[in-house]
Amino acid sequence: MNALKKIVSKFKGRNILVIGDLILDQYISGSVSRISPEAPVPIVLQEEESIFTPGGASNVAKNLQSLGAKVTIIGKVGKDTEGKVLLDGLKKQGISTSEIFVDTLSPTILKTRIIARHQQVLRIDREKIQESLRESLLKRVLQFVEGHMRSFDAVILSDYGKGMVTPQIIEGVCSLAKASGKIVTVDPKVGHFAYYRSVTAITPNKSEAENAIRNIKVTQSDGGKLQVDTDRLRDMHDVKQAGEQLLKFLDLESVLITLGEEGMCLFVKDQKPVHIPTKAQDVFDVTGAGDTVIAVYTLGLSAGATKLQAAELANYAAGIVVGKMGAVAVSSQELILSLKG
Repeated sequence: MNALKKIVSKFKGRNILVIGDLILDQYISGSVSRISPEAPVPIVLQEEESIFTPGGASNVAKNLQSLGAKVTIIGKVGKDTEGKVLLDGLKKQGISTSEIFVDTLSPTILKTRIIARHQQVLRIDREKIQESLRESLLKRVLQFVEGHMRSFDAVILSDYGKGMVTPQIIEGVCSLAKASGKIVTVDPKVGHFAYYRSVTAITPNKSEAENAIRNIKVTQSDGGKLQVDTDRLRDMHDVKQAGEQLLKFLDLESVLITLGEEGMCLFVKDQKPVHIPTKAQDVFDVTGAGDTVIAVYTLGLSAGATKLQAAELANYAAGIVVGKMGAVAVSSQELILSLKG
């Protein structure tokens, strides 16, 4: 554990670039005592004011900042009240918003969660997905990345499939990062898997890994090279087979598949897979756990950790956040304290 604590102590001052889909999370909490006479649905009596927190890529940035890293975030918000709330929330966390662009063509992505008795009753999403970025915005992003890449220790692409992380962004950023020898990690979405070739690592959950295999086999001419028996990961044998094949097919240094209550499974080039059991004591809400995982895994790698050490730290961090309600950030102090347990 001393080695892991030493790595956490090196998080402070790491300089990480986050590019991805910015989301505003809204939480409405209340209680349920009866069913609606209008439809077979519960009536939630709101008991508190709505809470707004940065979500998506902005939650990745929030975790990095909470762990002591210096963060630059690139994304976009709408020209609306929700966009202002999201920007204000990031500023309160001490995160610069200078590279966040205002998009007049689409609203800020909003996820509203209705919570009753610590259970999520309903989620309402508001979004307008654009398949490509405006040429002017794409150019501004790539110009910034090209001019500043050497100052970053790592790049995180937080791809929620909402339109910010396009194939052009992935290709341009990865090319610039590779030329500078920088770490690139991706929290992936299905339709873009073919574009993640040769990045440092991807961190899919089990469902995303299943969908990736299915998507690659259907859409890629070389998808038949995936030597997998099934795209349903029913047991650890299936998980290990899928992870090894994704690692090989995409020519990655590592794949970290998160498995919920079963923990994680790490795949590293030329090494045997490692199953890491969960450290979670209680699971209240998995919202944002993937954001925490990629933030800690990337920080670990940038601080000189082995891939296994970085994965172990990410596993401890995930165990902390799933024990809380909503998308929350883990701090260095919390992480070190969990290592003592």
